[in-house]
Amino acid sequence: MGQWWGVVLGMGVFLAWWSLWSEPPVLRARTDGWAARTQDALVRAGAPTVTPVALVMTAVGLSVVTWVVAAGLTGSAVLGLCFALIAARGPFALVAARARSRSARTRELWPEVVDSLASGIRAGLSLPEAVGQVGQRGPEALREPFARFSEDYRASGRFHDCLDALKDRLADPVADRIVETLRLTRDVGGTDVGRVLRTLADFLRDDAHLRGELEARQSWTVNAARLAVAAPWVVLAFLSSQPATTAAYDSVAGVAVLAVGGACTVVAYRMMMRLGRLPQERRVLR
Repeated sequence: MGQWWGVVLGMGVFLAWWSLWSEPPVLRARTDGWAARTQDALVRAGAPTVTPVALVMTAVGLSVVTWVVAAGLTGSAVLGLCFALIAARGPFALVAARARSRSARTRELWPEVVDSLASGIRAGLSLPEAVGQVGQRGPEALREPFARFSEDYRASGRFHDCLDALKDRLADPVADRIVETLRLTRDVGGTDVGRVLRTLADFLRDDAHLRGELEARQSWTVNAARLAVAAPWVVLAFLSSQPATTAAYDSVAGVAVLAVGGACTVVAYRMMMRLGRLPQERRVLR
């Protein structure tokens, strides 16, 4: 009898544990996981047709080529593997750098987009027309997604679906807020949308100005830290041309030194990026 009570108690504990992993965490992982964040970065980097899987395969292919070339030049498979791991980070670093650069430029343009929307609504245009006219009169760098919105709306007439497609093309938290404001206005109506958009434009200008000053002051510190992280591996690349160095790192002790050095580099780089990173707005209205 005591065994059955143990089984019942175990099932109760299991069901209580299982209830902690309901559907909302699964949905968050699905909509805000690594693949979604990587796809957003690819869109902001100007490569919307590239998938996260293709990016990973590119990194793997680049690392294999680097390993073959480095191992052939140095005569050491261990050193070749080190440089291959460094090269595998290259595509991700390139995408992240391009995404940051384009986001910084776009940050200065969002107030103009909001002003254009507000002026169109104030002039009596319908919401689809106000959004579509940004593709003609808005900032040059952001016209293409809004022009495609106008084409989609003329073809389908489904405002909400076209807004979802616009959000996917922009992949930006500010765009999400603007789109959801327009969607809410379309659903429930209201006469304050112009004032809300003007307030949002003022907020975006202040945020862009403050973030620009912080990034300007922070950039030299971050660049110096990156140089400090990369310096040992640059020295290793120069030393790998000497046979004595190659033989030393092919030993067990040499492999241990490379492994510990690589781990220290990764930990130091991640700590530097986390401590020096400015708060980034996330796409909670995806």
